[in-house]
Amino acid sequence: MNELTVIKAGTGVLTRISDGTLDGAALVRLVTSIAGLVESGHRCLLVSSGAVGAGVSAFGLEGYPSDITTRQACAAVGQARLMHTYESLFRNFDLSVAQVLLTADDLGTPNRCDCVRNTLERLLAEPRILPIINENDSVAIEEIKVGDNDMLSARVARLAGARRLILLTSVDGLLAPGDDQLVTEVDDLDAVESFAKDERGKFSIGGMASKLKAVRHAVEAGIEVHIAHGRKPEHLAPILAGQKGLSTRFKAG
Repeated sequence: MNELTVIKAGTGVLTRISDGTLDGAALVRLVTSIAGLVESGHRCLLVSSGAVGAGVSAFGLEGYPSDITTRQACAAVGQARLMHTYESLFRNFDLSVAQVLLTADDLGTPNRCDCVRNTLERLLAEPRILPIINENDSVAIEEIKVGDNDMLSARVARLAGARRLILLTSVDGLLAPGDDQLVTEVDDLDAVESFAKDERGKFSIGGMASKLKAVRHAVEAGIEVHIAHGRKPEHLAPILAGQKGLSTRFKAG
């Protein structure tokens, strides 16, 4: 069976900056690229942000709400919108999607972790099914307060035995301070941690600092990680083919 690639799409990739609503054109491009990978024989798993951001507009809000209860309510509305969109788009490529919502306890309790692993293995054994994972933000209070899907994707990649993890964000990768040139290869994570700008959009939770924490978690488990531009999903195939200069590649430890 082919090696597994986990792809994480952040809120800034999936929603409009102006109002946090789902960006249909961006989703079409992302789905088309992932479907192309599957058609080429790659096993893929998608960790998708965007639920809270997608639900914000239903409440007439201009940004992330400050109270947990409203965030959870936004996630409940937005997750339905998000999965409906994915299901409709992937159906055009004769692919089915499977929703898997997780909390920290699901990945931290041995028996529950085994159940998650078994479910993912069964889903990934089917070539026409794409598992789509998100945090269960509508009930997981701690995950909303301190968690993010960067770390979730790294933990899922470890659990599922992935070969690589691709973190899609709103920039081309890790940028060097001063000249903002793309850092294409990283051998020593300690040497570049200071490069992180902890910037985030008004509808997102994580920033580059959170991504580097997730990178460390993954590379220490022997998983290669790429940070790449989610608005350029056509780069996914050449990244998997080994083409350089399209992402920041962190070598597995």
